[in-house]
Amino acid sequence: MSEQQRLLLYIGSYAEAADPGLYVVEMNPATGELTRLGEAAGLKNPTFLKVDAAGRKLYAISETKTSSDERIGEVASFAVDPAAGTLTELNRILTLQPSTSHIELEPQRRYVVVSGYHGGNVGLVRLLSDGLAGEQTDERQHEGKGADPVRQDRPHPHSALFTPDSRYVLVADLGLDKVFVYRLDEQSDKLVLHSEAKTAPGAGPRHLAFHPNGKWLYSINEVNSSLTLFAFDADAGTLEAIDAVPTLPEGYAGENTTAEVAISPDGKFLYGSNRGHDSIVVFAIDQGSGKLSLVQHISSEGGHPRHFALTPAGDYLVAANRDSNNLAVFRIDKSTGKLEFTGQSANVSKPVCVQPVLFK
Repeated sequence: MSEQQRLLLYIGSYAEAADPGLYVVEMNPATGELTRLGEAAGLKNPTFLKVDAAGRKLYAISETKTSSDERIGEVASFAVDPAAGTLTELNRILTLQPSTSHIELEPQRRYVVVSGYHGGNVGLVRLLSDGLAGEQTDERQHEGKGADPVRQDRPHPHSALFTPDSRYVLVADLGLDKVFVYRLDEQSDKLVLHSEAKTAPGAGPRHLAFHPNGKWLYSINEVNSSLTLFAFDADAGTLEAIDAVPTLPEGYAGENTTAEVAISPDGKFLYGSNRGHDSIVVFAIDQGSGKLSLVQHISSEGGHPRHFALTPAGDYLVAANRDSNNLAVFRIDKSTGKLEFTGQSANVSKPVCVQPVLFK
């Protein structure tokens, strides 16, 4: 890595508005060592964020109140200075009621999509030409319930994912055991329901990840601790579930919910996090079928790994352990996919999201 390049981690967390909630951490790509550079306060529970590295912007969700004292979500835009390691707030706009759980940046950097777990809704936000959050231009409300009477008594859209060509937005609804496919209507700045696909009853799809080939989509399912493989037809804009595997080791009988899923840059391995078992699970991906075979379970080196991410080169995995207030760094063996704890960690209060960015 040249002197001009810098590997930074942007962290979102649970926090009160008066306290720091966003953090900037530098990572040494040779050792995995973490050094905190900066932080930003002023946001209540900026739990999820996305970084536009080219545009030097960061978008974070937050919680606030309306003029009539009702809960509502917001998107805050920040300027990113990778040299100084600082974040400077630029603007905020109101989004979904009562709150949001996730934010996704459109590949062409024209929109963000927010997911409302508690309200059963999804919002489309147009970005302005200067990269600031403009306004929420559309809201989609989900209806119904799933198989689990406790966890799935109503819709719970937990996250969204754009297709690489920006034609569609895929929304994982934990409450309905469905992945919704919305077409992005750029003329009217709307989300148009195009198709939907189901997981097994009681699975509870939470987060999604595309294989680099664009043909396979993986859903990590929170309620029954599993992973579902979908075949994606990009021309038709449709998904078909073709396989599912458990994320837990055989014989484990404790409480568990899953959280995040990610795929190695070369498309050979998939990673998922278990909260309760407090582990990262590693699978090998069959390059012909997309099906998964178990490689490893390894401790997340903390409690409740709410999120994790792979560094851009695929050398490391950084786990955000919310309940033990730490980030843990694992080295990835690119030939086997296996993880090894580096011994490097950093204390961060209630981390929920980690976004590694390589600035050039």
